[in-house]
Amino acid sequence: MNKKTIPLGNIDRHFWLTRSVARMIGISLSDAMTQKRLGPDDYAKMVAHCRAEGCHEACQRWLAAQTAARPQAPPEYCANAEILTRLRPQTGLTRQSQTKPGTGKTRC
Repeated sequence: MNKKTIPLGNIDRHFWLTRSVARMIGISLSDAMTQKRLGPDDYAKMVAHCRAEGCHEACQRWLAAQTAARPQAPPEYCANAEILTRLRPQTGLTRQSQTKPGTGKTRC
């Protein structure tokens, strides 16, 4: 069996990135857990997915750029975009597109 090993990023950094993206779009992960909308295993998986994605620099830039209105959704390259969108109190939100200018390619 030949499995590829995925290097994981710093757990503390990705814990805080996960929480920060959630908070930026109006989600308290602590409240979601208290309300039983998010279990501890799912929370741990969110951090692990963030660690494995390799987008921490793009994520940090995205967070830093959010200075005015609250974004409606996480960036589309976010490893946790699907679950964060589901946890968001409002419905019908989609991932926020983040493309490299002139390329049409999603940035990570």
